[in-house]
Amino acid sequence: MTDLLTREEYAAIAAGIDFPRTAFIDGKFRAGRGAKLTTVNPATGKTLCEIAACNSKDVDLAVKKAREAFEQGHWAKRHPAERKDLLIRLCKLIARNRRELAVMESLDSGKPIRDCEEIDIPETIHTLKWHAEAIDKIYDQTAPSGEDALAIVVREPIGVVGAVLPWNFPLLMMAWKIGPALAAGNSVIVKPAEQTSLTALRLAELAMEAGLPSGVLQVLPGDGPSVGEPLGLHPDVDMVSFTGSTETGRRFLRYAADSNLKKIVLECGGKNPAIVLEDAEDLDLVAGHIVNAAFWNMGENCSANSRLIVHKAVKKPLMERILARTRDWKTGDPLDPANHLGALIDGEHCKKVTGYLKAGNKSAKAVAGGKGKGSFVEPTIYDGVKLGDKLAKEEIFGPVLAVIAVSSFEEAIEIANDTDYGLAASVFTANAKKAIRAARAIRAGTVTVNCYGEGDISTPFGGYKQSGFGGRDNGLHAHDQYTELKTIWIDLSDSAPEENVG
Repeated sequence: MTDLLTREEYAAIAAGIDFPRTAFIDGKFRAGRGAKLTTVNPATGKTLCEIAACNSKDVDLAVKKAREAFEQGHWAKRHPAERKDLLIRLCKLIARNRRELAVMESLDSGKPIRDCEEIDIPETIHTLKWHAEAIDKIYDQTAPSGEDALAIVVREPIGVVGAVLPWNFPLLMMAWKIGPALAAGNSVIVKPAEQTSLTALRLAELAMEAGLPSGVLQVLPGDGPSVGEPLGLHPDVDMVSFTGSTETGRRFLRYAADSNLKKIVLECGGKNPAIVLEDAEDLDLVAGHIVNAAFWNMGENCSANSRLIVHKAVKKPLMERILARTRDWKTGDPLDPANHLGALIDGEHCKKVTGYLKAGNKSAKAVAGGKGKGSFVEPTIYDGVKLGDKLAKEEIFGPVLAVIAVSSFEEAIEIANDTDYGLAASVFTANAKKAIRAARAIRAGTVTVNCYGEGDISTPFGGYKQSGFGGRDNGLHAHDQYTELKTIWIDLSDSAPEENVG
């Protein structure tokens, strides 16, 4: 664990940060040609800086430079061990600047500094290092072609990749995408969320300091219509990897259809269940996982367990423990390491989340929280949620937990699958057979047993149904989506081919 500083020490670091204010194109900072983008601290409402954002002309320039870099081969054709060494140098630079990056991330997104220090920055480094170490350990294949031929199946970098990021984990989601994409030898153009551009720009600068060739990693701040859509429609972009809402993900599928049929990989929303069966052991431990799953990162997490589906036999003792745990989750100034919850990302999102609070206060019973003030929403638990309620069906993306009681294993599974999403789920039971049956029956990309989580960097992450499309983040599976497979067939026969007889 990282040794946390005091609120005053973090404030002093914040006061000394020189925020990046322009796009990063072709190895240098340069002003975009779009409208000014105001970056606001969600916790205070004060402006951090103004960024000269990009437009479609900047996208054209960045794609041109990315393609030139790819074709020149200074990165794509570099020896795998050399690419590995450079990315590890980048990891060392991130570690050296970790406190600045953590504070910048907290200021830009409203995330608690304790999460930035203990989770986001260490996981960003670990992700990039893991993919870097995989570069010279992924082997290609030969096919069983017999004695008269040699069939080689090789991976080649796909080319120019667009990476469109969410605002809830700006730096970590960037690492999830650029780690395998750069490891494969691609040129990458990053479009950060318009609310959270700062750490992406700083990371690109550190990558250049590590020695990454110009044009291989570029960052274009701007809004969706000005940057995201031109990237999605650009005929010389070979692939787009997107994390965000299902609604926006659909647009990228349309962009691909309307342009060059570029590959699209989507990681979208979730309405994830946590099932607690009547034989669950150690309810104190279960309560800790449930609270963390619902409220971590203010619930602004696509894998958050926002539905608690609990057997009636254990509901009362479990809820007592959950409520006791919830009281320890303090909400307030993100730069104060005593706080577990910071500010929601912006006013528009606050309005959306508080709208769910108003609906929940009418249709269910708030046994914790139920109120918001300014950019802050306290951790909220609604009991007695009905299956047709918005709280049970829609992704809230805020610190809100809906509790639904059930009478059987079968009912729990049926309710868990009663959603358009299928990203993640958790099951708590002491019965191994029930755990395996549940994990197989739940339609979700990740199912954890007796814990909450997403696996780790070695396991693929993505969703079923409207939670995902086209591929997976993390693990060696992530490398597959940033490469093309090529078959090389070598004829070893001494005899001429037989003539076709018509």
